[in-house]
Amino acid sequence: MEENVRAGRCVVAVDGPSGSGKSTVSRRLAVGIGARYLDTGAMYRAITWAVLRSGVDLADAASVAKVAGEVDLRIGTDPQGYGVTADGVSVDAEIRGPEVTGAVSAVAAVPAVRELLVARQREMIANAGRIVIEGRDIGSVVAPDADLKVFLTASEAARAARRSAEDAADVAVTAADLARRDRLDSTRKINPLAQAPDAVVLDTTELGIDEVVLRLRDLLTERGVA
Repeated sequence: MEENVRAGRCVVAVDGPSGSGKSTVSRRLAVGIGARYLDTGAMYRAITWAVLRSGVDLADAASVAKVAGEVDLRIGTDPQGYGVTADGVSVDAEIRGPEVTGAVSAVAAVPAVRELLVARQREMIANAGRIVIEGRDIGSVVAPDADLKVFLTASEAARAARRSAEDAADVAVTAADLARRDRLDSTRKINPLAQAPDAVVLDTTELGIDEVVLRLRDLLTERGVA
């Protein structure tokens, strides 16, 4: 990916709830502006996979933190083909499964886990130069000095429809799961899902991916960092 990264610093922070279009938009934007891409949610999911594999109690924060601190987590930053490994095992498919999805909010709420991954994410941002990074606390916590902060949102119905189509799951079940994760992610004590005060809010309910990406590129052009 390095040869495709343009010169000049540009950090784009994309936050929002599940199903708002963060991942697809962020990857396409990164390709379009010659930047790297970081899916922070995949990092938390990989840690969750390792925690589940270890068999420790999810309610035991100390044990969860211990697993997180010991796992060899690696994640690529090529928007056209990044991969995630944990202790040398490719977990790209496993971290998107229902078991990890059901447990990731609990693991991500452990303060030591967030501290560990936020530090890792900041290091990756500093080394990248140009990067689009997506998650739930990027503009508010991870990269408060980002060149552009965006908070993507969409109606609950649209988000459920999108995610159920991706996972080939029942829409009603998906909607309930999204509501559960929204509640957990927005009410956790440490670094909750939040809109940064200076973030641009973009409702994607009626917008196509290309439209959203174009709007973000226009915002970057206005800031002189596209």
